[in-house]
Amino acid sequence: MEMEMEMEMPDQIVDTTNGSILQHGKLNDRIYLMKLSDKETEHIIHEMEHLAALNDYSKIFCIVPPDVYPLFMSDRYLLEGYIPGFYRGESDGLFVSKFRGNGERFHVPDNELAPFHQLLSDMKGKPKAPPVNTPRYMLRELNKQDAKGIAHLYSEVFESYPFPIHDPGYIVKMMNEDVRYFGAFKGDELAALSSAEVDPKERNAEMTDFATSPRHAGNNLSLHLLSHMESAMKQQGICTLYTIARLLSLPMNKTFLRSGFTYSGTLRNNTQISGRIESMNLFYKQL
Repeated sequence: MEMEMEMEMPDQIVDTTNGSILQHGKLNDRIYLMKLSDKETEHIIHEMEHLAALNDYSKIFCIVPPDVYPLFMSDRYLLEGYIPGFYRGESDGLFVSKFRGNGERFHVPDNELAPFHQLLSDMKGKPKAPPVNTPRYMLRELNKQDAKGIAHLYSEVFESYPFPIHDPGYIVKMMNEDVRYFGAFKGDELAALSSAEVDPKERNAEMTDFATSPRHAGNNLSLHLLSHMESAMKQQGICTLYTIARLLSLPMNKTFLRSGFTYSGTLRNNTQISGRIESMNLFYKQL
């Protein structure tokens, strides 16, 4: 479809020689240290700074364990959020960032933050709300035969995205790398979907890539998919669930709060999604 042709090239994912994984590129205008190897903490800090200077990136964003945080803090990284029990249910994951340039990327307008803070206040003390049955929809885990349908729905919903989820080949690749996709169907039509990016070694999973066709909006399908994925993660022995949700998407934030997730920080101007770089909220849940 036309939208697929217009999408910008995704940022590059790089495996370092010592086992760290990072993503960088102009689409998100950042470096994202997705996984830190304990063999190269000081080295990777210097390498990321060099790469950021070379490409004039405005943000470096990292997930690190607490024992190496002092090294990042001494290099002017700020703690933006955290996930308790991120590593095997035993050690926290710290989300730290370094803002470069004139500091414009650090600023988040009050009119973007205020509605979310009001939602937090409104939801405080409210009990978890289990999803009501949706007899018109069938939920199941998706497989490689569904890859084209998955990519088509993502292309329909998202103008841009930090990863090439509009590409069926990428979807199949992710399925081979511990990413599990789940869908809600009405008849043969894929109405909504989501994914769980599972780290079996660290026993955590990111609940992500939620998308609902506009034709099926208003049926709480994301809430149902989240509940379905949570059950699947329990069966797999996962300890900690987390998500990185768009600050501006109040319905998605409300979905996680209703499902018993806890808010634990905001990543400022972090992710290219739906045509612009947006701030993202962290939520977590212990199983």
